[in-house]
Amino acid sequence: MNRDEMIKRIEENDDPWDMIIIGGGATGLGCAIEAASRGYRALLLEQHDFAKGTSSRSTKLVHGGVRYLRQGNIALVLEALRERGRLLKNAPHLVRHLPFVVPNYDWWEGPFYGIGLRLYDLLAGREGFGKSRNLSREETLRRLPTIEPEGLRGGVIYYDGQFDDARLAVNMAQTAVDLGGTVLNYLRVTGLVKEHDMVTGVTAEDVETERTYALRARVVINATGVFTDDIRRMDDPEAPPMIQPSQGVHLVLDRAFLPGETAIMVPETDDGRVLFAIPWHDRVVIGTTDTPVEAPSLEPRPLPEELDFLLTHAVRYLTKDPTPADVLSVFAGLRPLVHTGNDGTETAEISRDHTLHIARSGLVTITGGKWTTYRKMAEDTIDQAAVLAHLDERPCVTKTLHLHGWHVNTAAFGPLAEYGADAPGVQMVLKERAGWDTPLHPRLPYRRGEVVWAARHEMARTVEDVLARRTRALLLDARASIEAAPTVAALLAETLGRDEAWQARQIADYETLARGYLMP
Repeated sequence: MNRDEMIKRIEENDDPWDMIIIGGGATGLGCAIEAASRGYRALLLEQHDFAKGTSSRSTKLVHGGVRYLRQGNIALVLEALRERGRLLKNAPHLVRHLPFVVPNYDWWEGPFYGIGLRLYDLLAGREGFGKSRNLSREETLRRLPTIEPEGLRGGVIYYDGQFDDARLAVNMAQTAVDLGGTVLNYLRVTGLVKEHDMVTGVTAEDVETERTYALRARVVINATGVFTDDIRRMDDPEAPPMIQPSQGVHLVLDRAFLPGETAIMVPETDDGRVLFAIPWHDRVVIGTTDTPVEAPSLEPRPLPEELDFLLTHAVRYLTKDPTPADVLSVFAGLRPLVHTGNDGTETAEISRDHTLHIARSGLVTITGGKWTTYRKMAEDTIDQAAVLAHLDERPCVTKTLHLHGWHVNTAAFGPLAEYGADAPGVQMVLKERAGWDTPLHPRLPYRRGEVVWAARHEMARTVEDVLARRTRALLLDARASIEAAPTVAALLAETLGRDEAWQARQIADYETLARGYLMP
């Protein structure tokens, strides 16, 4: 996957694309795969980097959504459980089973949550990741040695999925390209082109070169998540808002706070939220909040009260009480919740169902939903877009389509397992030059040659791309990532042909961004 080649494709193309997809998060990338796998000529444009926004800031779960059972949304749970199973089969190098324990401190919690989670198993059917069951107090403490023991009666164990969201997004972009699609990061859509009041294309600017393009298409798809309404207003300045953004915040701690391979799920905190403590990349992720925000941002920042909420509850449920000094990173993401028109509805209760909207101009908008159901969202979208574009009807094949990196035994690649089938190629790069097999930083699990691989094969263009999404250094240890930035900038500059002034700007820009991930 090479950006210069992608730019060359759009410059040499004179015919309308079958579909132009705006947005390089989970939904847009899913649409690009869906379109390309059916043989349609698809072009995806992303204003920043793939998964820059919401799609790299999730709770890292591939799940059916236990909380939606409480809301009575059985249809959403069923759909998500089916998609969870498909994702495990199609991207086994990035998706894995993860046991969760619901700790029980009141007499009624064991039978209550036990019944609910058995219903979850029943809905999963053959796609289940493991059977739930009630645990004794002793077994709960064996699985969760740092859970607060005072008043603990036992627990309920169930199984869901875990993944690396940004790595999956990169593999999805590669999959679209493997299938003949064209994907571009840092190509910002600046307007919609219309003929006879119908959308027939877009204007876009290359952020790197400032060159502008007028690109024609048979249909344009708006898959921009929390920025959905910005694109809709390019079509119709009076379009009513569809999105009510909701902010979710997470803390990252050392694994000493939750050793082992079992996560904690608290179904209902004092204010009705769901709380997770999850082992991930040899760290512990604590989340999440659900706070309405007024306007979307590419870099949302945690509110002090959100951080206090997470720390307070971590102290309540863990014997090793974390302090602000123990927090390695904090990150915030915005959920694109579809506005219900009821201002009194809390965002935690707004449905995560996806919404497909077709404007009178023919602009197709897909929004809402969640990471786990991206493939189904894309299938529904491309079905409708193909009809609007008068394209030949072609069947969906993505239910069993292996994503880029698929491999039958990724564990054989050790620390490079998440690269899947690309791991041997990464290993060759690590051996290519002396020093490229050395650690990027003593507190980070990445090596210098991985930066070169990301620039050559994964369309990484900036220090942020490498440290935030091609690796997860920014989330694992924000301060260590700042210290690694000069090394990353030098490796990128050599690979991409940049000068020292570019390196200096990159280091400064990254430090400014990464300081927002440090605990205040």
